[in-house]
Amino acid sequence: MGALRWVAALARRRPERVLGAAAGVALAVALLGSLGAFLASAKAQMTQRAVRQVAVDWQVEVQPGADPAAVLDAVSHAPGVRAAVPVGMGSAPGFEARSAGAVQTVQTTGPGVVVGLPPGYRTLFPGQVRTLAGADEGVLLAQQTAANLHAGPGDTVVLGGVGPVVVAGVVDLPQADSLFQKVGAPPGAQATAPPDNVLLLPLDQWRKLFPDGRTQVHARLDHRLPPDPAAAFTRTVGAAHRVEADLAGAGVVGDNLAATLDAARKDALYAEVLFILLGLPGAALAALLTRAVAVAGRDRRRRELALLRARGATVRQLQRLAGAEAAAVAVLGSGAGLLVAAVVGRAAFGSFTLGATGRAALVWAGLSVAFGSAVAIATVALPARREAASVSVAAARQSVGRAGLPRPLRYGLDGVLLAAAGLLFWASSRTKYNLVLAPEGVPTVSVNYWALAAPLLFSAGTGLLVWRVVETLLGRGGRVVRALVRPIAGRLSGPVASSLGRQRRALAAGVVLTALTVVFALSTAVFNTTYRQQVAVDALLTNGADVTVTATGPVDPARLAAVPGVKHVEPMQHRFVYVGADLQDMYGVDPNTIGSAGRLQDAYFNGGSARDVLARLRAQPDAALFSAETVADFQLHLGDRLRLRVRQAGTGKLVEVPFRYAGVAKEFPTAPTDSFVVANSAYVAAQTGDQSVNTWLLDAAGPSPRVVADRVRRVVGAAGTVTDIETSRRVVGSSLTAVDLAGLTKVELGYALV
Repeated sequence: MGALRWVAALARRRPERVLGAAAGVALAVALLGSLGAFLASAKAQMTQRAVRQVAVDWQVEVQPGADPAAVLDAVSHAPGVRAAVPVGMGSAPGFEARSAGAVQTVQTTGPGVVVGLPPGYRTLFPGQVRTLAGADEGVLLAQQTAANLHAGPGDTVVLGGVGPVVVAGVVDLPQADSLFQKVGAPPGAQATAPPDNVLLLPLDQWRKLFPDGRTQVHARLDHRLPPDPAAAFTRTVGAAHRVEADLAGAGVVGDNLAATLDAARKDALYAEVLFILLGLPGAALAALLTRAVAVAGRDRRRRELALLRARGATVRQLQRLAGAEAAAVAVLGSGAGLLVAAVVGRAAFGSFTLGATGRAALVWAGLSVAFGSAVAIATVALPARREAASVSVAAARQSVGRAGLPRPLRYGLDGVLLAAAGLLFWASSRTKYNLVLAPEGVPTVSVNYWALAAPLLFSAGTGLLVWRVVETLLGRGGRVVRALVRPIAGRLSGPVASSLGRQRRALAAGVVLTALTVVFALSTAVFNTTYRQQVAVDALLTNGADVTVTATGPVDPARLAAVPGVKHVEPMQHRFVYVGADLQDMYGVDPNTIGSAGRLQDAYFNGGSARDVLARLRAQPDAALFSAETVADFQLHLGDRLRLRVRQAGTGKLVEVPFRYAGVAKEFPTAPTDSFVVANSAYVAAQTGDQSVNTWLLDAAGPSPRVVADRVRRVVGAAGTVTDIETSRRVVGSSLTAVDLAGLTKVELGYALV
């Protein structure tokens, strides 16, 4: 009861002492709780997005000689498998289409793949096939194949002498890369583009035409996975390994879900970066604020403890009172902090838990309360317990000696921290390390936690340096201080300067806290600005322009240019080329106009500015730009000639075309992250006999790119795919953070202001 009366008396007579310390604890609890919930929510949403992106979770390739029915039964009864169906894969030497109109026309094309789908396949895997024209079931032509054959619903297709079959519909295959992958091959071995010609048949009809074709088992898994992408990845990989072990060589699992979760777990590092860069410094500031409040009342606390000792209180009783005060500070601060975190989450993110699940929110609430209690114990209870054990009435009333520099400053810790931060910054810049990287629109993260230590060490070193400067100025710079306060204090500048000198320890602590708070706010603002700029650049590289049209059929550029809001239309060829045995993307461009249309930056190229490199393309028709990886792999030097294999129009055969190495392209609009080639479109068209253009970059003016994209879709119809930069920017940004970074920045700046 004595402890409770002591706390009640403090709340009544010294409310500023208890409430001030509780405010510091509340800030620490609220900040850690908010950022912890953000971290859990970001990871959970990354997992959910990764799962939604996958059309088929597993593709199990039945090995030669194995029984497809036995493989299907084993996969169907595997733990975690919701559904499994067989899918046929056959090869056709060529396709021939005969129109259904009054005038019979015949079109032929090269080899392709014929896929057999069982009934209900599109219901189980809705993201695999999308209808563009005609029926949803029956004989379905892929969009590119329909364009190659000039065929549609009602036309007849002969499969290299097998058939004929009547086309019921035209479809798009959004997940063609994974559907036609080499199952079981490592990611680096997936060096083949999806087939140009694809026909979908009912499985029973496919079996009659391809009795010796390959069989896959497509499986859908239970998506009730752990919210952390790393844990979800581990569970999925383990389940796939278990199935392969049960199959004993009869089947190989292509784990599409694990591949997507693998990328998500790497991107989840980004959320950890936010927590380290923004959460820990903020929590440390709140702890320092609590300590400053506790230190401000140290002298009065010493006198109160000495008075209690004089009235007969024992050391244990005094320590119990100090513990009660710390407990009150912890309870008040933790409760207020959790309430503030919930209110801020609701205001900034529309959720009291910032989007985190109830369990994750409770875990982080508990951790933040534990941290707040530790701050209260360290800043209130422990100093009071030490003073209770050593204080006496006489000692409490006298000041002995002159306060010198704090121990960290006497040992030069500020210089050590700044030097260490400088060394880490230097090491990071020498290796050209990017803390968070989303190159060419493909979000990936590479985190070196030693690089994260540099800004943290710099902040701590700066705070100590400010402390040294203020202590030195107020302690030894009496004339300077008198000159600074004279405009305000007038003839009292001398006494005021002396008073400031005696209180320099408390003043220095306040200045340091203010300086660190400013650094914290500036770092948050700079981080937000840098991130937004990076996302904008990545979105432009991903989409290529404000609006991009990827054509699979005839597209009239004049009609695109006539769309309201379209300022410029830039044609670009996208082909595939073999550099040695390596299949790479090739982009045929007009060097006179691509620079402004694609908003090419000097940083995209090595060995010269964007203008210089494009000038080389203009000067040499056979000039080509290669990625840095290709230049290193093939040991190229400027001016070297290479013979690349490009597919010729009409025959579809690979022909050798000479190119001259003219520079390095590190980035290019719509290009992949690894290897690609940029060449003159006129030269590529002349060498291959193919004048077609399948990509159009549209520069929008006036309305938003999304509005212009909607107008372009009405013009293009089923002949192409239209994307806009606003959607790409949202995809690039959310794939990394999975939440609204603007809301998080408001939270951080709000804490800094408080």
